Amino acid sequence: MKWEFLNTKSNTGKYNMDYDMNLAENAQPGTALLRFYKWKPYCISLGANQDFSTINLKKAYDNNIDLVERPTGGRAILHSEELTYSVVYPLDNGFSPKELYREINLALKKGMIFFDNELEKIELEKEQPYFPNYYKDRKSELCFAVSAKNELKFEGKKLVGSAQRKLHNTILQHGSILCGDFHKKIVEFLFLNDEETVQMKEEIKNTTTDLRSILNYEIDYDLLVESIKTGFEEHFKIKFENPLNQVKIK
Repeated sequence: MKWEFLNTKSNTGKYNMDYDMNLAENAQPGTALLRFYKWKPYCISLGANQDFSTINLKKAYDNNIDLVERPTGGRAILHSEELTYSVVYPLDNGFSPKELYREINLALKKGMIFFDNELEKIELEKEQPYFPNYYKDRKSELCFAVSAKNELKFEGKKLVGSAQRKLHNTILQHGSILCGDFHKKIVEFLFLNDEETVQMKEEIKNTTTDLRSILNYEIDYDLLVESIKTGFEEHFKIKFENPLNQVKIK
């Protein structure tokens, strides 16, 4: 199978989500694709089944925070100091969606170890939460408040959050690799009372971490991209090609 590679740098939330959907909807048989991107301005994304009424929209706009709906599930994320990846993968090439989810996270882990050996301590979450009960809890409004099975954690805290969607015979999987701690400010844009705000800030502090906090230096995003790209090549035993025609998004 052929693998293609794209780095589309920084764009708005709508651009990034439209680009991922366009890649998935126009996927070619026998071709997988890995894309990296960032967010400018910073952006709150909501899962496909989450209500925008949970977000203080005026406060977000007043703080130049973009808003967008993701095509995948999950809950609210403040995309800020992160590297975002997406994978488009045809389902007739060897993996079920659950297997692919695990394999992509293993490739991400290998790439981050190339970036810094300290990240050998990254582990895959072994348990799957029972989400129907979890979504009854107020903290469920935060995507990074809980880890799904096979997501990446460092010393018990979530480092990478991912989600999938199946479109016909293609899987779109994308996720956030946390590189700084600005994502924790998501709590400031939720409709909460003072007590809930304190509880939610403590929750996200205790359940998430990021590469800068782990490694104690500013993250070189270009080096991180190249490291994870190499991790994918070694894990999947492939060599990336650059696509002949990049998707055009208005």
